[in-house]
Amino acid sequence: MKTFLSDILRGPQDSSREFISGAVTFGELYALAGSLYGRFSKIENKSIPVCLAAEERDLVAAAILAAMASGVILVLPHSLSKGALLQMREVTGFTTAVTDAKLDFPEDTCILSSVLREGGAKLPEICVNPDVELLQLFTGGSTGTPTIWSKTIANLFGEARFMAEEYRVDREDVIVATVTPFHIYGLLFSVLLPLVATAAVAAETPSFPAEIAGAVSHHAATVLVSVPAHYRVIADRQLHSTLRLAFSSAGMLDEGDNEQFCRGNGVGVVEVYGSTETGGLATRNRAEGQAAFYPLSPVSWKILRRRLLVNSPFLSPDLPRDEDGFFLSGDLVEQHGEESFFLLGRADSVTKVGGERVDLDEVRDVIQSQVAVKECVVVVHGEDTGRGNRIAAMVRGKNIDIAALRSVLAEVLEPAARPKRILAVKQIPVTANGKYDRQEIYRLLNGCSF
Repeated sequence: MKTFLSDILRGPQDSSREFISGAVTFGELYALAGSLYGRFSKIENKSIPVCLAAEERDLVAAAILAAMASGVILVLPHSLSKGALLQMREVTGFTTAVTDAKLDFPEDTCILSSVLREGGAKLPEICVNPDVELLQLFTGGSTGTPTIWSKTIANLFGEARFMAEEYRVDREDVIVATVTPFHIYGLLFSVLLPLVATAAVAAETPSFPAEIAGAVSHHAATVLVSVPAHYRVIADRQLHSTLRLAFSSAGMLDEGDNEQFCRGNGVGVVEVYGSTETGGLATRNRAEGQAAFYPLSPVSWKILRRRLLVNSPFLSPDLPRDEDGFFLSGDLVEQHGEESFFLLGRADSVTKVGGERVDLDEVRDVIQSQVAVKECVVVVHGEDTGRGNRIAAMVRGKNIDIAALRSVLAEVLEPAARPKRILAVKQIPVTANGKYDRQEIYRLLNGCSF
């Protein structure tokens, strides 16, 4: 690993190769990294992290290289909003930020941006300790107390290296990603993966169907990195014939969307199961007949009372482990043969309503099994105060009759499990990294009458 990391800092032999497709070479990337390294080296207290709030993939990559060389720790926000940045300042105390946009940072923040592209100091040829902390991933917002997950150099580059070798991503590949690079999935697959594989990546982060198709065609992309919400809207589109590999993460991919995309493009979608704190744990490719998830080869796993336990080199050092090094995940699973497992849902999806235990995932599955319903999210709407059921559901589909849906649910669900609020929408809100936007979902449900 140490030799591999030294080679990464040294840079590719051919500096004229493109890192950003049609725009930025690896030579220019490393010049930018050298310029940032010069700035990072002057930071006296390196225990205070530097905020990395950028969407330009070469700037993100350069900041990571400079941080590796200088010993600076980077912290990534979950959002670029003023509130998220202020909250992150309060938690981490950062006073320096690397960004490519005019964001509402606290007034005394020292801003480092892509104007540093003139070049400067070169990255030093040093032996990097793979076990030191490189990144802090910040999660916060409406879900509770902000959380910081640490990631070591080995966590991040080890996973990127594994994925490059496992899926033979190399210098001939061009990646299009619909996920921003300040989220862990986008960071791993659209910054670190091309960095370790000497592959090219598109500068843009398309999200609308025509944009995604256009980007794949324009760059003659061979690899698509996307999320279920985006596969849903491009499932019926035939993308460029150069596409050979597709990844999906940040939630379960609908089987129908998967099949339609595969049928139209001749490419199976590799679903990556994992989380910010665990890294990638397992994959599934239905096009290859994989109904269950198969753990990545570096991952050890076992099941205890339907709960998945994992031991992996990609786990955040912040996670608690048992004496054998296993982390108890929040996911319920069912073993499938000796080498794979089915995901059954979250252990924390079980809640109490009026004193009765209700599994929100089961309620969602019942609603989503109705013909008119294409997608559904079920949440606990407020605290149970004894006034009755406080479960709410948001549904997407065609010509959904809410009254008829309530009637069906009354026949198959216990009273405590029946959603009191059901809101039909054209599109269920998602965040920039393709996960459900819980804050917006709650806001819309607040305006929905009982």
